[in-house]
Amino acid sequence: MDKTAYLVLENGAIFKGKRFGSEKNVIAEIVFTTGMTGYLETLTDKSYAGQIIVQTFPLIGNYGVIPEDFESSLISAKGYVVKHPCREPSNFRSKGILEDFLKENDIPGIYDIDTRALVKILREKGVMNGLITDSIQDIPFHEIKKYVIKDIVPEVSSKEVKILEPSRVERNVVLMDFGLKDNIARELVKRNCKVTIVPWNTSPGEIKKINPDGIMLSNGPGDPSENTLIIENLKEITRFGIPVFGICLGHQLLSLAMGYKTFKLKYGHRGGNQPVKNLETGRVYISSQNHGYAVDNDSIDTDTGTPLFINVNDGTCEGIQYKKIKAFSVQFHPEAAGGPKDTAFLFDKFIDLMEGKDKGAKNAAE
Repeated sequence: MDKTAYLVLENGAIFKGKRFGSEKNVIAEIVFTTGMTGYLETLTDKSYAGQIIVQTFPLIGNYGVIPEDFESSLISAKGYVVKHPCREPSNFRSKGILEDFLKENDIPGIYDIDTRALVKILREKGVMNGLITDSIQDIPFHEIKKYVIKDIVPEVSSKEVKILEPSRVERNVVLMDFGLKDNIARELVKRNCKVTIVPWNTSPGEIKKINPDGIMLSNGPGDPSENTLIIENLKEITRFGIPVFGICLGHQLLSLAMGYKTFKLKYGHRGGNQPVKNLETGRVYISSQNHGYAVDNDSIDTDTGTPLFINVNDGTCEGIQYKKIKAFSVQFHPEAAGGPKDTAFLFDKFIDLMEGKDKGAKNAAE
């Protein structure tokens, strides 16, 4: 029988459940994702670094562990919360079970708690810190409350340059890794791009020496505004005249480099069912998202940029078309391996931008 465990929130709420995965105790920021599928992509997404993930969908693990679907080679999240973990997965591609995958990565999990009640608290009160523990005697509330995700991008970024090449190379792209999801690189390679993945602190001069046709800014974790070195580098990089495409954290960092502002959302957008609206065409797409910060719409200088997409649910910025540089960026994930694929055309938009064919914000598929 699995050991009893507790999830303790910084506001004093306590949820009793059972252990699975690693048996260590951990303090982290607690966030929830509404994805019904894609739990492997979620667990291996480095944007969750420093966080405990709560899955709102009740049954997790039913198709097992499939390494080919990973977004990175490890789990960067600090903990995992589900209602029911499946221990007998059914899928011809499965190489193991979720619980063993958590143990191999030393990630503690807790299940058999009321995830619905937990998520209602996070939605009403906002994202907060929490503790996964075996005991509720002498709860260290001071330690829980003071936890903060800090300087996390250097921890999850590549430490050295990596090159991926298709069988036929048509263009050369530098992919700046701030916590890269591997499928971003796969989508570029699929479009015959040679992809040079570089660490987060690669200098503008080093990037210019590679002589890329385009520069991709990846997703990643944490507060975008604390990445002052990256922001300063991007100010110089955007003056090169090389097309730039930013996704998620890359979108936020590019916006900050342009002088716009970001802010922390109450509980963020995480899951595969976020509606975004193209402001030029009026068309709505369903997107995959994972972020706790957003660009402030009111801070966008209309002389240098124009909103490209907005979130239909809350009106927050989901994309920007820049006017004085060859660049655009989106808050959501057009490369979403777990789906949906509605906005994959944005990679084609990037190709068109590199080839001088892009006409602006319109859907390249229309």
